[in-house]
Amino acid sequence: MTSSPLADAWLRGVAANPGAPAGVLLRLLDPAAHAVWAVLCGERALPAAVIEAVVAHPSREVRQAFARNRFVAPEQRGRMVDDPDALVRVRLASGPRPRFGAVEALPDDVLEVLLTARDGDHPGAFLTADEIAAELAFSQQIPQSFRRGLPGHPNPRLRAQAASLWLALTDAQREALLADAVPAVAEAARRNSRVLDPLAMEADLPDQECHSRNLILINYAVSPAMAQRCLAERRDLRSLAGNRHTPAEIVARLARDPDPQVRERVASRADVGPALLAELAQDPDSAVRARALLHPLPRTWAQRSAIDRVIGLSAECVGPAPEMFVEPETSWYEACAGSPEAVLRRVAATCPRLPEGLVHRLARDPDPDVRHILAYNHPLAPPATVLDAFIATPRQRPYLLTLPRLPRTGLADLLDHEDAEVRALAAADSGLARPPVHRLADPDPRVRRAAAANPRLPRGLVESLLADPGLAEGAAANPALSAERLHALLDRSGLPAGPRSLPSVAGPR
Repeated sequence: MTSSPLADAWLRGVAANPGAPAGVLLRLLDPAAHAVWAVLCGERALPAAVIEAVVAHPSREVRQAFARNRFVAPEQRGRMVDDPDALVRVRLASGPRPRFGAVEALPDDVLEVLLTARDGDHPGAFLTADEIAAELAFSQQIPQSFRRGLPGHPNPRLRAQAASLWLALTDAQREALLADAVPAVAEAARRNSRVLDPLAMEADLPDQECHSRNLILINYAVSPAMAQRCLAERRDLRSLAGNRHTPAEIVARLARDPDPQVRERVASRADVGPALLAELAQDPDSAVRARALLHPLPRTWAQRSAIDRVIGLSAECVGPAPEMFVEPETSWYEACAGSPEAVLRRVAATCPRLPEGLVHRLARDPDPDVRHILAYNHPLAPPATVLDAFIATPRQRPYLLTLPRLPRTGLADLLDHEDAEVRALAAADSGLARPPVHRLADPDPRVRRAAAANPRLPRGLVESLLADPGLAEGAAANPALSAERLHALLDRSGLPAGPRSLPSVAGPR
């Protein structure tokens, strides 16, 4: 295959071309087009025939890219779960790339295979089954509904894994796991039950500062003796102030601690009593008073967690809210939507279950963070709200570009926007009254590529751009090009014609 700047640009452009038919894309699976496999298999939606060819492709690089493709359905990516190559399976487990925003969950049957795999299932693999399962655990591809079903799952290996969720389980679920007929499940339950044993956790608490120490003091049962020691040493007090298992007498002392951040953490607790909360509502520190008054009694810990993921952060830092194991009732979010407190309206905007009427109310909220958080999280957020979030919050643009609610047309007014990413979005608008010819000379290459790929450009102009090394990639990605023209570009790039199907390559590598 002949390599030149123009040929390379044509291949990259054709690989990304949303109008390229399956026959064209199948040619790019030839080893001669190896350089564009990442784009073709990992960074775009694919026709069904191409998916079939990718799943059966002998090169693991093709299958690896596909296993991380966020533009194909999880059910299709899940077909790689039994791939003979551990690197493909670990890419599936680690989730789509780039990693931003919400990730669609893998199907339950795929999750079960990954979580219960044994090292002997794929002899010779240099990654263990546990290493692959660990990647899955942090990938956001396991829905909380699946986790909630683990304690009663018919597979004992998954019941044993449910024990690691000990703090989130009900008393009945804990008792059932402790009494499980399978010894490995009962042993896992006994081992994890230590997190609610204050003396056991005191024995396990590292003295040095580390993640394990923080995890214990924020979440696990704490003995009165250890809490007293922390008070005496003035150490880890903020962690203790937020830990739901901290003894009540210690919480009362922390409510009067000289550190206002410790008192603020106490003011957020779900179990704080009316008298103590009233005292904190009169605290000399404004942040303590605000937190005490923000969330009326009665409260739940789930509600506290929902507020914690928003308070003190801008919308751009909040982004798409992760799914909680125990989510507050939708009615509580609905009440928050009508609150005079902007913080609570921001909390409401994280809930994807709000009814349509409240969605439109929040879309008109005077607080821009409320509107932007709504754009990230609710499937009914108005397109204008999503576009406003795209313009105002650059950090979340990669995620917003994946949303079907982000407008792709009607963007002519943004062609001259000061931000290049906004201009690029507008330059790709296929509904422009006039083609964005002037943006072909934009100082930013992203804008130039988007303009060159706009199907509103005259055919003759697109042909001339295909001969310009600086614009050829965008022009080759133009969906107005016919299948015959795309095949011709591949021919001129030196790509073997062959049958318009999966090329013959000897064995996986």
